[in-house]
Amino acid sequence: MMDNMIEVRDLQVTLSGKTIVQHMNADIPNGKITAIIGPNGCGKSTTLKAICRINPISAGQITLLNRNVWDFGYKEFAQKLAILTQSPQAPADMTVRDLVAMGRFPYRSLFGKATKEDQECIEWALEETSLVPYQHRILQTLSGGERQRAWIAMALAQKPQVLLLDEPTTYLDICHQLEVMKLLDRLNRELKLTVALVLHDLNQAVQFAHHVVVMKKGTLVTSGNPADVITVDLLKEVFRVKAEDVYTSEGVRTLVPLDLY
Repeated sequence: MMDNMIEVRDLQVTLSGKTIVQHMNADIPNGKITAIIGPNGCGKSTTLKAICRINPISAGQITLLNRNVWDFGYKEFAQKLAILTQSPQAPADMTVRDLVAMGRFPYRSLFGKATKEDQECIEWALEETSLVPYQHRILQTLSGGERQRAWIAMALAQKPQVLLLDEPTTYLDICHQLEVMKLLDRLNRELKLTVALVLHDLNQAVQFAHHVVVMKKGTLVTSGNPADVITVDLLKEVFRVKAEDVYTSEGVRTLVPLDLY
């Protein structure tokens, strides 16, 4: 089994004449959860969108399963990789089940009807995300956490090997943030699904990620095991925040921000 699902090498992304990402190198380890962290505007989302071919690249190379991402056909790529962008939108009258069914597009012809395999996969994705009781509800009537689970179910229906998520816990309350993170953790463990996500909550990165990529000003600062990488010194260097390590009675480490530098 290969070590890395995705490799980014000397990446440069220039949009509207402005270079957002440059000399960026990163690995997304196979079968692990990778958190991409850094200050606002440092190029995290830009890098994620370059990996999934939403953003064109100006220089460098990105590989998926040891193949250049641009060498894949559209449907073949969607069978390997699924992406959930920030605040995805759906038609106002779309049901949860209809949304999840959209995840089967890489396996169907343009006007082809859903097959038995498609229906079974939709049922499976609904079950994996605990959405069977909600499948006929209009998506817009669900809570933020339930909607996020529905989008994850749609991505699962693609049967990808890697799932990319751009700030999946943004705009959610603390309960639904934890719900989403625990769901991704379970999918990673039980399905061996490789997950890479942009996060702002560093404590969530420490708690759930196996690997972390730290960015600043459009390039890599460091990467590695979250417990080793996300330190008080890193918060000072990258985020200009004074912080302190606090350990709970159960021995769980938490970074507490105290002041600005």
